[in-house]
Amino acid sequence: MRKSWSGVAPALAVAMLCFAAVGCASLPHHVHKVRSEAIRDTGSTTLGRLVAGDAEPAKLSGIRLLASGDEALASLIALADRAERTLDIQYYIITQDESARILLQHVRRAAERGVRVRILVDDFNTAGQDRRFMHLGQNANIEVRVFNPFPGGRSALWTRLLASFSELPRINHRMHNKLFVADNALAITGGRNIGDQYFTRDKDSNFIDLDVVAAGTIVPQLSASFDAFWNSKYAYPIASVAAPVPLEPEPPWLEEATAVDEASSSDPDFLAREIDAGQLHLAWVPATVLADRPVKIASESSPDQEVTIANDLSALIGSASREVIIISPYFVPGIDGIALLRGLVRRGVHIRVLTNSLAATDSPLVHIGYSHYRVELLHLGIELSEVRPKLGTARPRFHPFRSGAACLHAKAVVIDEKTVFIGSLNMDARSARTNSELGLVIQSGEIARQVTSLLDDISEDGSYKLELEDHSNHIEWLSGPPGAEHIWHRDPEATRLQRFVLKLLTPFAPEELL
Repeated sequence: MRKSWSGVAPALAVAMLCFAAVGCASLPHHVHKVRSEAIRDTGSTTLGRLVAGDAEPAKLSGIRLLASGDEALASLIALADRAERTLDIQYYIITQDESARILLQHVRRAAERGVRVRILVDDFNTAGQDRRFMHLGQNANIEVRVFNPFPGGRSALWTRLLASFSELPRINHRMHNKLFVADNALAITGGRNIGDQYFTRDKDSNFIDLDVVAAGTIVPQLSASFDAFWNSKYAYPIASVAAPVPLEPEPPWLEEATAVDEASSSDPDFLAREIDAGQLHLAWVPATVLADRPVKIASESSPDQEVTIANDLSALIGSASREVIIISPYFVPGIDGIALLRGLVRRGVHIRVLTNSLAATDSPLVHIGYSHYRVELLHLGIELSEVRPKLGTARPRFHPFRSGAACLHAKAVVIDEKTVFIGSLNMDARSARTNSELGLVIQSGEIARQVTSLLDDISEDGSYKLELEDHSNHIEWLSGPPGAEHIWHRDPEATRLQRFVLKLLTPFAPEELL
């Protein structure tokens, strides 16, 4: 979900009008927090011994894709239930819905068993949730920190922006990472936040998303990234910025989660079964972590002056010799991106791009930025497809989807059928220059085939193929089997309201903020 700077123009307008009449809050200057790090002796845990016994030759990592929302949620629960010493949890968004309550209930139970739990959540989407996170932190084994927090007005987004008006350049930078690590032995990372839409449990609209289970040498690298953010000066204990809450032995939101959990956990997932059986079925392959540093958040250095995940990924894409596949919900290549793609095309590299259509996107502002490049991309000969708001026929990979409306949220790149990137990075300026991001580079022909198969599965009848009408600058959208395609001459299945909002927001869509 694109709950970012692109969605707060009305709140900014209110803040600008009111700024002259009110003062701004500030973050506390002296905050007590204890430095901590991931455990090193993973052999003392069941998960650590399991991974060590299952591992292939040294320096390889175990990888398995999580395309199904149910599978992803169940895998997170499996790690929470089987952790013995530590759980490290880092997310851009942790919602207040059913899925989050289920997962946090399992996390809380782990803490009650003696597991040390560290929860780091970006503060942009926590409005009104201070009480909830404070209750979690009342457990002696759970510590909650918020990253790059708002100093005041914490009950709503507009009041937060108003209280932080003098610090808007800092607030604009967000921690977009997604990571869940158990005992520094098994991890889950990728594109999903924590919430119903990411696990395909929402009745109205769900995300097509992608995570991976990771084991082996890659996990300490992920934990090192978590530690860097956790111990940075931008991570504040929730109690240092939130108002105190009364002690409650069983907060209402936890009671509600218990009933839901009992009804949904009768069929354990593959990861739970494999852990309990003592054998993990993972692909053991070379893999590395690409991780931005916390300093990127505070604009203490220019992304142009240091190696960032976006720089690394651009270099990987530039190394392609045959084919590049890009899957990104928000695709705004910019001048540099167009130059990179044009150079690849000149070398004979085939390029496929899958992103959201106007009817499917959850961020009209970003779609504005993307739409400016469509004609140029098509003139370059790039194969461009947009996800439809409905997937079409049932797909077992995403089953059960539980909603008619779909939106792409997965972020992946496949290079030359052998190198795969999966992570939190969107192909836009915000991910490249403003937010912190996290991802994996996986060297595996088999994983590359699996991700490509996902693209083919969606493209078959869950997307529109874009073409130029008679080699002009007019775009056609095609969907359906060859010879029986349905053709649109403007953004298909978009409502009048969506088109109106697009025109209304165009002046507020500077590309550097998208």
